Amino acid sequence: MVLYENCFAQTTDHSKTSMVFFNPEIIIGKTLEANTDFPDTKLQKDLFFSLGWYNNNTDKEWASRLNYPNVGVSLGFTDFGNSENIGYAYSILPFIEFSILKQKIKGLNLHVGFGSSYIDTQYNEISNEFNRAITTKINWSFRSFLYYDVFKNKTTDWRFGLGFLHHSNGHTKLPNQGLNSLATSISAKIDGRKKTALNIETHNFKPKSQTFLDFRLGIGQNVLSEKFNSKKEVYSMAASAGKIINNTFKFGGGFYYRFYEHYYNYINNNEALVAEQVPHYTKNPFGYATAFGLFATSELLISHIGIELDLGLNIYKPFYKIDWQLNKGYSFENAENETIEVLGELDWYYEIKRTVSARMGLKYYVWSTNKAPKHNLYIGAHINANLGQADFTELSLGYVYRFNFKTKN
Repeated sequence: MVLYENCFAQTTDHSKTSMVFFNPEIIIGKTLEANTDFPDTKLQKDLFFSLGWYNNNTDKEWASRLNYPNVGVSLGFTDFGNSENIGYAYSILPFIEFSILKQKIKGLNLHVGFGSSYIDTQYNEISNEFNRAITTKINWSFRSFLYYDVFKNKTTDWRFGLGFLHHSNGHTKLPNQGLNSLATSISAKIDGRKKTALNIETHNFKPKSQTFLDFRLGIGQNVLSEKFNSKKEVYSMAASAGKIINNTFKFGGGFYYRFYEHYYNYINNNEALVAEQVPHYTKNPFGYATAFGLFATSELLISHIGIELDLGLNIYKPFYKIDWQLNKGYSFENAENETIEVLGELDWYYEIKRTVSARMGLKYYVWSTNKAPKHNLYIGAHINANLGQADFTELSLGYVYRFNFKTKN
């Protein structure tokens, strides 16, 4: 028997209601300085076009639990305000948009998009040495905006927005300071729906949970430092377990293992810092090139898509000491024209970043999570980080097993 609550007297005729909307947007902002002597920039200008879907289908539990958010994809063009040294970005970002503070501020929405961008101008040590923000053509992109509906008519919501945009390559080539921007926008959310016809019957989904097991294998790429700036692989595996709450929120914890090819090569070749500080590493280069630890995972399940954020604790990552010294150091020429290299200081911040790991990205599930399948496969694209600094970019393949539901009365 299906139960309903808060039913409206008017029933939606979805055949007469557009579930699609279009959102052209003009953004104006400022590209922030990524490094010392960063090229001067004029006003940043963006054009975005978003295609979105309303999720008023009451059969989708995730939509009901999240108060029926909108989802879609945005296509964007960005002029960073300096075409010669920073160039232009062309972006594609899947997004989700929530209504927030609905009881206090009507028309306030949070929009989050995560995807990829092509940037046509990169760092070059000879011709573009002061743009240390971007070194690759393909990059990760992120945008987060707050929108407020300032005026509405039958088919259009005119909106004002404030937000943040980010582009970086996930530590696949250095330098990689990243491009960050603060911006404001004007947009028009256009659809052909009859707004009075959007009253819907809300399912009374019972609170429930499932225990899950998750196994994944991954392969990633990163670089070690500006001196060792070729891409090498990072191999990973992980297992986790936890609870899926209301078929929407996935929480758990687990164990991960990683092997860094760059670390192995540096040790096996007995490079300078190994020879000077830890010569015993050469007796077991494979072991000292690995890392393992524990992590807590959280994930939002949206049909075939999962949005995941993990925080972890590195139990064993011995080579990160050398990694830090290489990347946080600098070099200069003295009066005798000798190159002096200064290593990064092993301070309190090093201890934090050595200890804390993070992971953020998207998954695509082969079978929709709407139906809570007992067996499911997924592919994932993630950025792995030491605290908030990118460590490596990863593609993964995983398997999830769900146990039976436990329903609360």
